[in-house]
Amino acid sequence: MSDDNPHSTNGSSDKSWLAKFLNGFKGEPQNKEELSDMISDAQERELIDPQTKEMIEGVMGVSEMRVRDIMIPRAQMITIDIEQTTEEFLPLVLESAHSRFPVISEDKDHIEGILLAKDLLTYAFNDEKNFVLKDTIREAIIVPESKRVDVLLKEFRQQRYHMAIVVDEYGGVSGLVTIEDILELIVGEIEDEYDDEVDENDNIRPLNKSTYSVKALTPVDDFNKFFETSFNEEESDTIGGVVLRAFGNMPETGEKVEVDNIHFEVTNSDKRRLVQLKVYLPDLEN
Repeated sequence: MSDDNPHSTNGSSDKSWLAKFLNGFKGEPQNKEELSDMISDAQERELIDPQTKEMIEGVMGVSEMRVRDIMIPRAQMITIDIEQTTEEFLPLVLESAHSRFPVISEDKDHIEGILLAKDLLTYAFNDEKNFVLKDTIREAIIVPESKRVDVLLKEFRQQRYHMAIVVDEYGGVSGLVTIEDILELIVGEIEDEYDDEVDENDNIRPLNKSTYSVKALTPVDDFNKFFETSFNEEESDTIGGVVLRAFGNMPETGEKVEVDNIHFEVTNSDKRRLVQLKVYLPDLEN
């Protein structure tokens, strides 16, 4: 069969997964809840696999979200002061293993630009070339908290930048967002060679020194051991259950709650369950 004519005329054996997905459903979904039910039904019929289902639901979730819902808050931003010397900020670069760092003056409301870790390589093997931080940083992209996440993802791709500084309605810096933050909402957590394997099930993954991505199905016992907390294991089997009890209802993606001085943010959920949480440790304000 030619690649230019992929459609078969001998029955349903060569139907695309989309055709299989639609086959058997009467009418079109009238709302997102019906669409979500259809997607779940498609997985149960093995027309799509669980990973495809999660990606479709991730895309649906992203379309409803604003940048404020997924940004790394101001308090958790790892920044470099423009007055710091290489010797002063290099340990931070190495320890965090991030690729991009906001460069500030005075405080986090004054963003001078973005330092790319790879730009330091130019000076690493050239003793004759003097390093001047303000001459090395790149322009910072500024976006409002209210910007739609799907629109920002399109801009990330089209304009080929990977980080944006988020500001509130008064122009103050409220956080930052990266393209990886958005993609992880769709495809799940993105691991790289610097990500530590914190347990054999990979239920808890550090995002920085004070923020963690935690699967909602993480057993309360495992959560307590890792974070040295004391959540009641008899009331809930999983940390997602603890969070649900705190909300009192099924929260939407982006909602936050505080339990025993630990802040939880729902980063992935559907109508029936919590999928992924972001955990902020206490006493982080600076």
